[in-house]
Amino acid sequence: MAKLPFRMTVRDFLDWESGDGLRYELVDGEPRAIAPAGAIHGFLQNEMGSVIRNHLLSHRPGCVILANPGIVPHLMSAHNVRVPDLAVTCSGLMPGQATLPDPVLVIEILSPSNHAETWSNVWAYTSIPSVQEILVLHSGRIAAELLRRAEGGGWPDEPEAIGDAALRLTGIDFEMRLAELYARTGLTA
Repeated sequence: MAKLPFRMTVRDFLDWESGDGLRYELVDGEPRAIAPAGAIHGFLQNEMGSVIRNHLLSHRPGCVILANPGIVPHLMSAHNVRVPDLAVTCSGLMPGQATLPDPVLVIEILSPSNHAETWSNVWAYTSIPSVQEILVLHSGRIAAELLRRAEGGGWPDEPEAIGDAALRLTGIDFEMRLAELYARTGLTA
């Protein structure tokens, strides 16, 4: 890996080539490698992305879902590019765009080995004014946690646990049961 500047900026990061074949996100000025997704993690990412894509095509055609987009939180924005598993934006995409503008929904998939990093990213996403909901799907059991921005603009102290109940993403008018999403994973609650 090439020698890194003391504290990398977003521009430095977007221009940087690691030379090691790994994917990275920028966390407080330091590149952090992103491990390859496990099988269940990858399945959930693909399945959720497909279900939401189909929903958006039918119900919110001005919105799109992207896998692994670079997102710049407003918290320390000059030194952070986080990479969630999925994100929805209702702003137009532009050729050559390096990061996703105005995400309204961010989805992270929690693996046992990335718990701290995932929740660090989740709390960074709450600093983005356009984000209305943040969904964290578990890859070790049928479960999810949802943070939803309150009417006054604040965030709850704790996420809402979603078990067997219907998962409702009000920002994109989406609803499904978690059991449907996890049906082919072999996982239990």
